[in-house]
Amino acid sequence: MESEINKWFENLSGFGGQKMEDIGLIPLLVVMGISLLCSLFISFLYVKFYKSRATGSQVRRAFPLLGVSVTAIFICIQFSLPLSLGLLGALSIVRFRTPIKEPEEIGFIMLAIATSICCATFNMVFLGIILVVAMAALLALKIARGLFKGRLNDGMLIITLPTAHYRKNKEKLLTLMETHLPSSRIDSISESQHESVISYSFIRLGKKMMLKLQNKLTDISNELKSNIFFNRSGEI
Repeated sequence: MESEINKWFENLSGFGGQKMEDIGLIPLLVVMGISLLCSLFISFLYVKFYKSRATGSQVRRAFPLLGVSVTAIFICIQFSLPLSLGLLGALSIVRFRTPIKEPEEIGFIMLAIATSICCATFNMVFLGIILVVAMAALLALKIARGLFKGRLNDGMLIITLPTAHYRKNKEKLLTLMETHLPSSRIDSISESQHESVISYSFIRLGKKMMLKLQNKLTDISNELKSNIFFNRSGEI
């Protein structure tokens, strides 16, 4: 029994290259379970790093089935050359025309496929290396995005009010914006006979600051209207 367990461990901890007859049923089930866990972990990484930027495709929901299916396919074809050639010919006529809504989805899909192939070939060393490098890359991107975020516009504030009120409270309005949004800048001022529109680009606007700013703007004029647009979802 102990020698059998040692044999399973050697199969699951090497660099691959085992034959089907040397593997056994239990290591196959273990590999499928590892592939499922890796897919769930990749889904967690997607939610952790990119959920707030997603546009609704929810591609992460397919990762568990994708990982298990890719692992099963490669386990089947790696021991049979005719089967692999036949599968290659069958897949060559398949076309997926569903658009990728987020560019990051391509990277996560490829990561799920890569980990599945590692599991299918019993290459657990490379599997661990891939996951560690992927986590390091995601953390580096998150830190870099935080460092360079100050140079990007997070959104736009558009203020609309009667021209008479704008001319009367112009200085007060500009002073208010400089105080509560010091990193903002004026993009445009449109003034007509009846209505004036001021457009601001801002970098950071928290929830509390947004509510406070809206109250201050209302104090300037009861007829003032403000619209806030964010470039990325989940900014608040």
